[in-house]
Amino acid sequence: MKVAATDPYAIELAERAIARGEVICLPTDTVYGIGANPFSASAITRLLTAKSRTRANPPPVLVAGVDQARSVAAELSREAEDLMEAFWPGALTIVVPARADIGWDLGETNGTVALRMPDSPVALELLRTTGPLAVTSANQHGQPPATTVSEAEQQLGEAVTLYLDGGQVGGGSAVASTIVTVVGSPAILRHGGIDAAAIGAVLGVSV
Repeated sequence: MKVAATDPYAIELAERAIARGEVICLPTDTVYGIGANPFSASAITRLLTAKSRTRANPPPVLVAGVDQARSVAAELSREAEDLMEAFWPGALTIVVPARADIGWDLGETNGTVALRMPDSPVALELLRTTGPLAVTSANQHGQPPATTVSEAEQQLGEAVTLYLDGGQVGGGSAVASTIVTVVGSPAILRHGGIDAAAIGAVLGVSV
């Protein structure tokens, strides 16, 4: 099912699909993503299967703000909070220690969770409604990320229950978020929308 993100029932439909353990497609500020309830093992399995990924590639978790980030993190270091203040909402994913009692299984995370607050009104409204969501880019593993809902639908088909159509995202350029870990010494794990110099300037170190 495809529905315009501006439809007054779009968020309600997405919330219901998430509650049923289904996989949805949603626009973010960078690329389209597919999301599921991180607390449902079967939903995470569906998410990874839709993308043709294994548990060795656990999905990041999108949050509506720092408060939601604190609810799933064991701690937020000074470095994590400084990066959130500087770049959230935006194209920066931050790897932090996950709460030991969180009650989810995203895959082989080694006790961490990758968090991002997207700069997307649609995504943020949904996250405020559902709480944190496991979200990964809306494409088959190894294929280009989708910047339109049609591109996502062509790759993922019926593996996704609901497609929220928010138009073209990311300016039509599929630039993923930068991923930086603050577990141990800060380091960039993937280059993307936020450059290393900007991150280093905030942290006061070279990354």
